Amino acid sequence: MAAAAAAEELAGRRGRGPEPGPGPGSPAGRAGAEGSPGGGRRVFSPAGEFREFSRRQLRDMERLFRQYDAGKDGFIDLMELKLMMEKLGAPQTHLGLKNMIKEVDEDLDSKLSFREFLLIFRKAAAGELQEDSGLHALARLSEIDVSTEGVKGAKSFFEAKVQAIHDASRFEEEIKAEQEEKKKQAEELKQRKAAFKELQSTFKQ
Repeated sequence: MAAAAAAEELAGRRGRGPEPGPGPGSPAGRAGAEGSPGGGRRVFSPAGEFREFSRRQLRDMERLFRQYDAGKDGFIDLMELKLMMEKLGAPQTHLGLKNMIKEVDEDLDSKLSFREFLLIFRKAAAGELQEDSGLHALARLSEIDVSTEGVKGAKSFFEAKVQAIHDASRFEEEIKAEQEEKKKQAEELKQRKAAFKELQSTFKQ
């Protein structure tokens, strides 16, 4: 009887076990690490956060960023920025380059992530960059036009909000147009295949 009770108690302890928690390898653990400062990369959606720019503008900015991300690590460091400014015809001093990064370096890692790179163009569109600054030269010489779109120098929070709503609507229209174009292309392909099959059947007769 005592042996049976001991076995039952042991089984109960095994059944309870330690309370599960978000270990380092669990999805919750990883999510926590990604959300904490220095805990890893966080999910970033350019189109979601930078609604003032069109899809075309964002693609152009991404293309420019990748062009000068020589290390292909998702960042533009000081030496890569130096090369970029030289290629654009606006070479900067070492201090000038450091100041350029510092102005948009939100995570203070002394290099530019793609999000921080986009902040340059947001500031340029809003007229927040000094005309003699390196960042202003970068935005101007990059040949990405942000002067006729974007926040258009909105001076108040309300105006910026109205502009953001308009830009979101434009963004949705662009997506819809792309979907319609793909649908049209698929339909044309279907019609060509049907015509080809009909032609084949004619030759077989």
